[in-house]
Formats: sequence, structure tokens, C-alpha cells
Amino acid sequence: MALGARLRERDLTAAPEALNLLESSSPDAIREAAALLREVSPAALGGEVPAHLIGVTGPPGAGKSTLLSALLAAWRAQGRTVAMLAVDPSSRRSGGSLLGDRARIDFDPSDHGVLIRSTAAGDRLGGLARATRAAAQGLAAAFDIVVIETVGVGQAETEVAEVVDTVVVVVQPGSGDVLQFLKSGIMETPDVLVVTKADLGQLALRSRRDLAAALRSLGNRTTPVLSVSSVAPPSGIEELLMAIEEHRATIDLPARRLRARRAGALSEFALEHGERALRALGGRAGAEALLAEQDPGLDVASLLELLDRAIGGERP
Repeated sequence: MALGARLRERDLTAAPEALNLLESSSPDAIREAAALLREVSPAALGGEVPAHLIGVTGPPGAGKSTLLSALLAAWRAQGRTVAMLAVDPSSRRSGGSLLGDRARIDFDPSDHGVLIRSTAAGDRLGGLARATRAAAQGLAAAFDIVVIETVGVGQAETEVAEVVDTVVVVVQPGSGDVLQFLKSGIMETPDVLVVTKADLGQLALRSRRDLAAALRSLGNRTTPVLSVSSVAPPSGIEELLMAIEEHRATIDLPARRLRARRAGALSEFALEHGERALRALGGRAGAEALLAEQDPGLDVASLLELLDRAIGGERP
């Protein structure tokens, strides 16, 4: 309760403690985390939090961390507080974060308006760690901007679209990723497409044209395709910031977040209990109908508890 109140009051010093709780797997911590998330849910707040949740995804080596460094500097120059969740592949030996993307994002450690956290993805597909969704919800109550940088495996990262308001897909020039994106479905998820290393000139320009053509082949003529360079002096960053803000201004934010919460609860339920439990609820359509009957302000943890009760189970 105290942590939830501090987050609602935008006390940024509460964020590390809240993340520690949300990432813990002990039964007591799981119960406390569920209570915390209820404290910062739309039902408790009387509406959606004003923070902008942004997902940044793309293949390894595309320059996501370098780009985030430039975006972070621009957001802080605007006086906006920023939390970044960098989801990394896991070490098979230690289970910890393998690449440590946090170390590659340039920021001032003494700047209390910035929080950057690395999280190991574990055995999860989809580019996100188990606690990422909960962490984003908790941090969004306190920060102006919450960014999720995904693992970057390049094939199964569409899950991030269920968590954030705006999805930014990052591609490096001449990588040949366009065909792979089309095959994996990633091209169907971006709200903004970014070609990095614009300083490479014609190579970057050709990649930008290829991506625009790929989007048109899918019937998408609205998603912006931008070129940026994070090399000093950076270029294209202001245009990218504007595109991200313009996207958020055009969406029905409560409806998008409501769909995200219900989709997240359903995904977590299926992951924990399997298809047999889904069938007990009348299949995916039956589970979706059950969720649609609930208070639209409920958080994912509360929706999960409801699904558990529906099959006679309990949260740990």
C-alpha cells in the first residue's frame, strides 16, 4: 500500500523498491506485488496513467541502445522523467542478464529523473521477461516516459505490442531484415519504423525505401519510416520524437490499454495453465468473453486471479 501511494505521488525513489518486489518470485512477494498493481490500476486511479509507454524492438546490432541514449537525452532536455526496462537474453549458467543493455545506454547516474533496469528474459519467448508487464505498469504511475527495449531476437517479439502504447521497430541499413520481418510478422506490429545509421548515406536511404515498400505490400500506408543517426551530432531524433508523440495522439489510449491488459492476462493464464485450462473456460473465445464482462479498470494481476477462480484455482 505504501509503495503504491508513493508511486501515485510520483515519488521516483520508490521505483527501485517496487521493481525488486515485482521481480521477486516468492509467494509473499507475488501477493504483495498483486496488491501494489491494484494500487496503481486504472480502477484505483480513476483512469489511465498519463505516462507514454514505448516499446523499442528490432534485431541485435541494429543500434537500439545507441538510439535510446539519444532519445533519453532529448526527453531529459524536455524535463521529462524516463524509466527504461532493458530486457536481455539470459545466461544459461547464472540465469542473469547476458548482454547488459543497460551498460550500453548512455546516461548520467546522478540524474534522479532517470531509471534504467536490465532484466533477464529467462525462458520466455516474445522478447519480454515475466515481470516486464508488471514493471511497466508500476513505473508508469510515477514516470512520464516508460520504455521497454526487448531482447532483439528478431523473430518472436510481437508480445511487446500487448504492453505499450507505441511500438518502434529499429532496423540497420543493408541488413536484409525486411524479408525476415515479413515472414515473422514483425512488420505488422510497428507504429513507427526507424532506419539507424543514416550517416551511411545511400545504403540507409535504400533500406528506408525497402521498408516503406514492404509496408505498402501489407496495405499499410500510414506507418512512418524514418532515418536517424546517433553519431554526434545526432540527426533525425527530433523527427522521431515527433512521430512517437503524433502516434500516441491518434490512438484511443484507454481502448488500447484495455485490450493490452486483457490480452496480457490471457497470455499469462495460458502460459501458466496450458490449453486444457483454456478449454475449461470455453476456449480462447470463452475466456475473452469472460474478461470482457469485467471492470475495464482492472489490472492484469486481478484479471489473472479472476481466471484462476473460474477454473477453481488460486494464485500462489
